[in-house]
Amino acid sequence: MKLPRNVFKPLAIGAPAPMRDLPVRLERMIHFVPPHLEKVRAKVPDLARSVDIVLGNLEDAIPSDAKEAARRGFIEMVQATDFGATGVWTRVNALNSPWVLDDLMEIVAAVGNKLDVVMLPKVEGPWDIHYLDQLLAQLEARHAIARPILIHAILETAEGVKNVDDIASASPRMHGMSLGPADLAASRAMKTTRVGGGHPEYKVVADPAGDAPRAVYQQDLWHYTLAKMVDACAANGLKAFYGPFGDFSDTLACETQFRNAFLMGCAGAWTLHPSQIDIAKAVFSPDPAEVAFAARILAAMPDGTGAVMIDGKMQDDATWKQAKVMVDLARMVAAKDPGFAGRYAM
Repeated sequence: MKLPRNVFKPLAIGAPAPMRDLPVRLERMIHFVPPHLEKVRAKVPDLARSVDIVLGNLEDAIPSDAKEAARRGFIEMVQATDFGATGVWTRVNALNSPWVLDDLMEIVAAVGNKLDVVMLPKVEGPWDIHYLDQLLAQLEARHAIARPILIHAILETAEGVKNVDDIASASPRMHGMSLGPADLAASRAMKTTRVGGGHPEYKVVADPAGDAPRAVYQQDLWHYTLAKMVDACAANGLKAFYGPFGDFSDTLACETQFRNAFLMGCAGAWTLHPSQIDIAKAVFSPDPAEVAFAARILAAMPDGTGAVMIDGKMQDDATWKQAKVMVDLARMVAAKDPGFAGRYAM
């Protein structure tokens, strides 16, 4: 383990110093783009104005014979686009793949000063983060990158879930984590082919009551893992995200899964299809009535101490903290989306 005084020292001579706190950014959705497709790249300038993060995907869903084209396409896309306040991410190939070194070396060299986050798939332990941390520092030093490129880990193996706390604390370069349900299901030998969401056979049945039909309730396959990931992220000052929801036709189920993740503490979710962007915006932007009530709590307790009664409910320092989270998020949403500013009266 590093001495505390060494944690925030650069890992390479000439690399930027690690960040002590994450940048404050609105990150309701990580929108995936397949950059090997020219017709998709052509839409990115308009897309960048409507999403919080544009991610160039180089890993799963990119055919092996299109990996190099995807890498080149991502570089061209970033060079040609003014992203403004929109985040620029890439999901590189896994560390055991033959493409990941070229992904990192070519992308950091070409667009490292515009790249915010590298998403690393199939992270199994802190050793994966340590490797990428050191390599990014070397590349930042070589190419005079002005600010550190952050790391976002995907939790998609049983070993990764087991080591989630150590992964979260592995480096000050850590941005957060996403749940990767499809690969995680395979790793656990789960009996489902769904990408995220529930399963009709994962359920509880009400106790019998005579001859009356017994109520059946579908359960959430991912509740335990998501909660464990959220706790690890929150304990280390990182952001947690729900990953993909693969059934684009079932917008209600997508919205429900996203809302569960939002209520549990996730900052956002992946959007793989344009139809999911507005769902993520609606879900991960706080409810105006909740924001109005939170603002009343802050107004009644300006310094966050003591206790007051509002509408017959006691409010104290704990609810003041909850209210501040809600109001701060609403302010970021209003600054990004003018349509929400009116809803929040900000």
